[in-house]
Amino acid sequence: MPPAERIPTNLRTLLILEIFGQADTALTATQINDRLGLPKQTVHRLCATLVAQGFLTCPGNGKRFSPSRRARELGAGLLFSSRTHIARHQILMDLAAQVRETVNFVVPEDTGMSYLDRVETDWPFRVQLPVGSNVPFHCTASGKAFMASLPLAARKAFVSALTLKPWTPRTHTEPGALLEDLGLIAKRGYALDDEEFVEGMVAISVPVRDTNGRFIAALAFHGPAQRISIETAESKRDVLFAAAQRLTDALFS
Repeated sequence: MPPAERIPTNLRTLLILEIFGQADTALTATQINDRLGLPKQTVHRLCATLVAQGFLTCPGNGKRFSPSRRARELGAGLLFSSRTHIARHQILMDLAAQVRETVNFVVPEDTGMSYLDRVETDWPFRVQLPVGSNVPFHCTASGKAFMASLPLAARKAFVSALTLKPWTPRTHTEPGALLEDLGLIAKRGYALDDEEFVEGMVAISVPVRDTNGRFIAALAFHGPAQRISIETAESKRDVLFAAAQRLTDALFS
């Protein structure tokens, strides 16, 4: 980081967003300024501008800032429009050819997990969840993979904030049962959806991580229960893990 007096004015907000991109928690203005070395009132003013424009949020007592939807969409958009989008889609195509089911690249948003990329199966009978679909956290394989990646305290707080809507008779609607499932997912490294979101649909998901081990997306495939059992999905988890590592290498090399 250059000395504060040498940071161009029009670069300062980008550096603040970069700091949030490297953090895994909400930050105070003081913590941000530990990296920048700008006058404290300058950092407060820049953060207030980013909040007003929808790039940061500052809930509660107003002392800690975190990225909001617009910042996450910016990051996802940069990945989507760069050369890495092509590499990512090729990896999804390879995976779809191996598992012969619809493969999804899913990222967390404010209102649920969002389908950023996908490759459809060539089976005529399929479950349609197109790019841009937004699905719940608590009853999808991708959502549970994301929640299981959180530290235990953050995981409990996240679950306590959710409305555990019963999408099917198999949906977890009790926080304790969901947390138990998430604990198992954290240990084994993959998540399952056993008809919890859509009756007659089975899914499996693994996390895609950056080079620091942080969750950036879920890699999943799903299909009708008439064609895929939970056992069949689990038998292909190593293929998913290998594809997730390829995505990490492609996105962060």
